[in-house]
Amino acid sequence: MTDRSPSNDPRDDPSWTRRGFLRSAAALAVVPVLVAADPAEAAEKLPDFPAGIALYRSAYRNWAGEITADGLWACAPTDAGRTVDIVDWAWRHGWTVRARGASHGWSPLTITEGTPSDAPVLLVDTASHLTGLALESGSSVRAGTGVTLEALLTFLEGHGLGVTAAPAPGDLTLGGALAIDAHGTAVPAHGERRLPGHTYGSLSNLVLSLTAVVWDEGSGAHALRTFHRDEADCAALLTHLGRALVTEVVLRVGGNTDLRCVSRTDIPADELFAAPGSDGRTLASHLDRAGRVEAIWFAFTEFPWLKVWSVEPVKPLTSRRVTSPYNYPFSDNIPAPVAELVGRMVSDAAWYLAPVLGATQYDVAALGLVATLSADIWGPSKNTLLYIRPTTLRVTANGYAVLTTRDQVQRVVAEFTSCYRERLAAYAAQGRFPVNGTVEIRVTGLDDPADAGIDGARAPLLSALRQSAEHPEWDTAVWLDVLTLPGTPYAEEFLRELERFLLRTYDGGHGLTRVEWSKGWAYTDEEAWDDDEVIGTTVPASFGEAVWQQAAATLDRLDPHRVFDNAFLDRLFR
Repeated sequence: MTDRSPSNDPRDDPSWTRRGFLRSAAALAVVPVLVAADPAEAAEKLPDFPAGIALYRSAYRNWAGEITADGLWACAPTDAGRTVDIVDWAWRHGWTVRARGASHGWSPLTITEGTPSDAPVLLVDTASHLTGLALESGSSVRAGTGVTLEALLTFLEGHGLGVTAAPAPGDLTLGGALAIDAHGTAVPAHGERRLPGHTYGSLSNLVLSLTAVVWDEGSGAHALRTFHRDEADCAALLTHLGRALVTEVVLRVGGNTDLRCVSRTDIPADELFAAPGSDGRTLASHLDRAGRVEAIWFAFTEFPWLKVWSVEPVKPLTSRRVTSPYNYPFSDNIPAPVAELVGRMVSDAAWYLAPVLGATQYDVAALGLVATLSADIWGPSKNTLLYIRPTTLRVTANGYAVLTTRDQVQRVVAEFTSCYRERLAAYAAQGRFPVNGTVEIRVTGLDDPADAGIDGARAPLLSALRQSAEHPEWDTAVWLDVLTLPGTPYAEEFLRELERFLLRTYDGGHGLTRVEWSKGWAYTDEEAWDDDEVIGTTVPASFGEAVWQQAAATLDRLDPHRVFDNAFLDRLFR
């Protein structure tokens, strides 16, 4: 009989309850509240602020709640023209401006941890008003950067349009997604041809033009300027990492497709991630057949959750038609067994329960797919591509892209998962459990500027999917993420070891490691984004010194007063 005494049941612990845990998760998911500022205080603290733009006090929370700031000044401009007034004011008064959308990221590209409430930092919320959508032609859409990806894809779907791949969370703002070269998971299946208006690279590769607030030397002030894809300056703004404020973009889009997504939880990791050349149901074999895969591997388990998307113009007989996104409710809403385990691990420091949590998460996924009839779904692309709501479990994540050739994908996956499994077992043997989330693996193409359909189109300079000048044969990126609860002991040390493995193994030979901008990287044994060598040398070198300097110089010229800056970006672009 199971012991359900208060000492063993987290629900009996007064410091934690499942309901309280879920309330905390929900609170993190809420769009930041803008509390109207006292006019007298605003006039004192922000003298001469542009008339007609309301000021607020607002908290900042990143996705996992690891980077927080309370009571920062914020505003929500009603149109792009008002952003110019705001930026000019900030420049004249020595303030910095940070654009904020959904705050769905991990890295300190917007706000750095420890930013005090009285810091001269102004949050500019784009999601309140900069959300316009208009069809420019049959192959392009004009969009405000505050619009969410779900709203954008819904709009496109209504006009018979779509994208090849997109990030799973629908709450991301378009501006935030473009700032960090957001991506989905897709390469061409064997025999598949790219459709006009589509790309297998990042969303940044779909941009035809963008409008940004930049310094105008002639007028001695800031101004809105539109940059076209064939302009050199546009290349730096396509993935600007928060060193710019983009208000509107025009995207190339193409005809929508119907996608089937089949989920499996019966293929062992040893088979799925086997060495290249192995027989069986390997990740590469699914990639060849369908071109769109994602593996979600719960810590200390043997059977990953594998998703395989395929283009299917007609609904397969066994598929369930879906007419809306987010079709995995067991994943988006924290189940009671998972909440109980997480609560106990956090409140009681019971990190040794990581294997139990991994097994529970696997069971929830395997059973949930059956119970919700979501193991085989079909519908317009949006409805299978978007599947993460803000109510899902908030975990921290590292992230890297390994550039390589298509025929080396299985090798990269096998090498990485072998290292991960070996190191995780070594830590567990010492009673250390640094990972309690998942390994997530996706595969995309690189950014080919020709996909934009514009003569002379420039590639995004700082996209992790930028093609390598030294290795033009590389055509694929393997995205590798490891997720764990914030505050997990030994996590940073473990993730540093994985990072060192990736940087050492894929150093330009049969692959090259680049960081995933929005996730965790540059690890020391204590924290992320703090290794000076990775920040100052390794990351710039992964793009090439000339490319990095071109991007940095362009961003500095367009923002010579560093209005769009913070302490971390200052280190990165020093």
